[in-house]
Amino acid sequence: MSAKVEIYTSMFCGYCARAKALLSRKGVDYVEHDVDADGSLREAMTKRAGGRTSVPQVFIDGRHVGGCDDIHALDAAGQLDKLLAGS
Repeated sequence: MSAKVEIYTSMFCGYCARAKALLSRKGVDYVEHDVDADGSLREAMTKRAGGRTSVPQVFIDGRHVGGCDDIHALDAAGQLDKLLAGS
């Protein structure tokens, strides 16, 4: 069983591209929410992310795990794969 991954992004965001590239390298399917396309998505993201307004914001199985640097740190610590596996 794999985890449900959601990522809030905006166009022309280098950090968003890096986060999505990491998830893609891991073979992860994710749902992308473009906050530029729909302003209400940014509001929802901010609420879900505990007030964080920057993109990207990543959620795994509904749990906020942070932004680009955060998921790369989780990967470096060997914890990202466990979260993505749904464990």
